[in-house]
Amino acid sequence: MIVEGCRRRLPYRGLAIVLFSLVMLGGCGSVQDVIKIGEEKADVFLPAEQLVMKGMDEYNDGKYFLALEYFNEILDRYPFSPEAPLAELKAADSSYQMERYAEALVLYEEFEERHPTNEAIPYVMYQKGMCSYRGIDRVDRDTSGAVAAIQAFEELLRAYPDSPYTEEAQARIRAASEFLVNHEFFVVQYYLRAKKYDQAKVRLNYILAVYPDAKIAPQAQELLTLIEEGNPPRSGFASWFIDLSLPDWMPFVGNKDENTEQPGAASS
Repeated sequence: MIVEGCRRRLPYRGLAIVLFSLVMLGGCGSVQDVIKIGEEKADVFLPAEQLVMKGMDEYNDGKYFLALEYFNEILDRYPFSPEAPLAELKAADSSYQMERYAEALVLYEEFEERHPTNEAIPYVMYQKGMCSYRGIDRVDRDTSGAVAAIQAFEELLRAYPDSPYTEEAQARIRAASEFLVNHEFFVVQYYLRAKKYDQAKVRLNYILAVYPDAKIAPQAQELLTLIEEGNPPRSGFASWFIDLSLPDWMPFVGNKDENTEQPGAASS
């Protein structure tokens, strides 16, 4: 059982969010549609025990927005109830499932701060890493998501080295690290095009020193050798450089060919 605890949270938003969302979507849907959506949450004035059951039912049916309303209602009206910690956690999960990763990260962090000894903490720490991991873009753009994800997963591994999330966290760390290496190699491409070979050498030496086991390391070494020999490639750069997206993490999971089943409240 999740331990009891109280919670201070953001104000309840309710039907106003639905109205605002429809307006932002260009007016799609009539006022009657809005009323019908609102009617789905007409049973919120219930005891905490029933609210959490309804919230879990909606969550398990994939109705995350409606589930979030039930969980928020518990936190508004029953902040000291035994159901409140579970409502906190599932509110974070609901936001995560709706791809509101920044919001979910804040909620996971708040849960961890308020319930540091809760049995769900390894899962919460894993989800913190996933919130950043899901925000990873392309190697030619911001890399802060990869850095934050690695830090979060490493924190999990230090605190709970034998958790059910260890293997997957390790695999995602490797994938995010490959992403960072590929970013560095992408910068090398820019320097080659600009004929800034000294700067390219600095980046290549950095890759080989910091990420010697990266998949791109052999290509980095070959390219460095050509530059040092005074024979850098002057065209056909595309053949040297790989895909810009985040590498698939699955090949880094031991020798397994299939995804490891992830226990916990939110999917990977």
